[in-house]
Amino acid sequence: MSNLTSKELTGLEDLLSKESLLIKKFQILAETTNDAQVKDQLNCIANKHQNHYNTLFSQL
Repeated sequence: MSNLTSKELTGLEDLLSKESLLIKKFQILAETTNDAQVKDQLNCIANKHQNHYNTLFSQL
């Protein structure tokens, strides 16, 4: 892996923070709904953001 500049690291930190927030929001929404289909969709979205987070984290 090449060395990242401080600007790139700051950008990655910002993206990781945003992805983390989206994961938490969609997990909370999934926990609070009573509709099974909606719950599945929200969990799917949370998982996609988790994958984004993991991909970004792997760049560090």
